Amino acid sequence: MANIKQQKKRVRIQARQRLENLRYRSTIKTLTKRLESASESGDAEQAAAEHTELVRTIDRAAARGALHKNTAARKKSQAAKLAASSGS
Repeated sequence: MANIKQQKKRVRIQARQRLENLRYRSTIKTLTKRLESASESGDAEQAAAEHTELVRTIDRAAARGALHKNTAARKKSQAAKLAASSGS
């Protein structure tokens, strides 16, 4: 454990940021599952809405640093494939 006051504060801040990053990653997984189920059901309109929400969340997470930019790009590409498969 840190002895210096500033380091104790940094530990508290990092814990809060770690939870925020976890929240982003968990939400992305949930939204991906919702997109998969919408695309499997064949509902193109629902899949498009889920895709839009998922991409927005991925972009926000990448901008905040919760996801690496290449990871975000990969997840967006996979989401686009899922969304496209629901339309056919």
